[in-house]
Amino acid sequence: MRGALKQRSKGSWTLTFDTGHNVSGKRQRQTVTIRGTKRQAEARLAELIHKVGLGEYSNPTKVTVGGFLQQWLQNHAWPNLSPETAQVYEIIANAHIIPALGSIPLQKLTPERLQAFYADKLARGRRDGSGGLSPRTVRHHHRLLHVVLENAVKWRLISRNPADVVDPPRFNRKEMQAFDQDGLNEFLETIRETEYYPLFYTLLFTGLRRSEALALRWRDVDLVLGYISVNRTLHQLNDKSFVFRQPKTEKSRRTVALPPSLSIVLRQHRESQQEQRELLATAMSDDDLIFAQLDGSPLLPHSITNAWRRLVKQAGFQGVRLHDARHTHATLMLKQGVNPKIISERLGHSSVVITLDTYSHVLPGLQEAAARGFDEGLGRTNQGVMSSTG
Repeated sequence: MRGALKQRSKGSWTLTFDTGHNVSGKRQRQTVTIRGTKRQAEARLAELIHKVGLGEYSNPTKVTVGGFLQQWLQNHAWPNLSPETAQVYEIIANAHIIPALGSIPLQKLTPERLQAFYADKLARGRRDGSGGLSPRTVRHHHRLLHVVLENAVKWRLISRNPADVVDPPRFNRKEMQAFDQDGLNEFLETIRETEYYPLFYTLLFTGLRRSEALALRWRDVDLVLGYISVNRTLHQLNDKSFVFRQPKTEKSRRTVALPPSLSIVLRQHRESQQEQRELLATAMSDDDLIFAQLDGSPLLPHSITNAWRRLVKQAGFQGVRLHDARHTHATLMLKQGVNPKIISERLGHSSVVITLDTYSHVLPGLQEAAARGFDEGLGRTNQGVMSSTG
């Protein structure tokens, strides 16, 4: 860590020192003027450099919480996150965080102020005045604030993240409701004659996310070799326009092997799509979306979710969400003894740890089955290990 000392006038000194790098990687320097002797100036410079080295120094700034939050949304959220996530963050920021905390100087935001903000939102956070927000919703506010303030620490605008020591509201996570094998087959039989059969079959038999499946083109699937290439996602913005984005992580960009039955379903779907296009006198190409409107335009993500809910209810099931198609795929593969690493790769998880953590509820039963299978494989079922002697 470098620094320099320069005398301005008698008893006045300018201290210049490195404070790290900004978000673009450019080296940042800070200049401070103090009064005193040379020895006092040298001691102060050494103290400041030491604080920078410990991560305890923050650049003096007049930036407010609201100003920095808006800057973060524009320069980080929109370029790097999915449009849906960026939109949700922008709504939370403008509707809740900025009105309550926006005018506070960033360096004066305390854990106590954040805790009070959460308590207020739980008590009377609804904009229509009808009561408080749910603990789950307020926890989303905390997650956004924590991420934003962590960036402020990284850019040395604050020395510590006040959200680190705040207790966000607790809530009970909604349990996933995956289909079992019989339920899956029953659901597929119910929807077989609907227009959604190829799409929902694909989700259930690959574990793809909705945004990934809706972005698939025919060029992304090889029905001969049997694989799908996941290389983009589809999102609809608030203005109803569509945007294609890169997958959210490098591991999300992947190749997924197709079960033979799905290859047959997709081949039949392409033939049906070809017939429809001929009736409309429009040509098909490999750049066309696999799952699309009759004219080839993207399907509305929200309408797909609504169709899933309707068909699940029609089939006699309760609480199985569209995202649970992904959970169904993973859970059934785990129960079939597929290596979690392979399942993680199919789902596009950034790490197998995420897969094991998400589906930990399945693992105890698999452990018991594996233990029984070990005995059965050795022919030791119901046999004692030791014999008694008289």
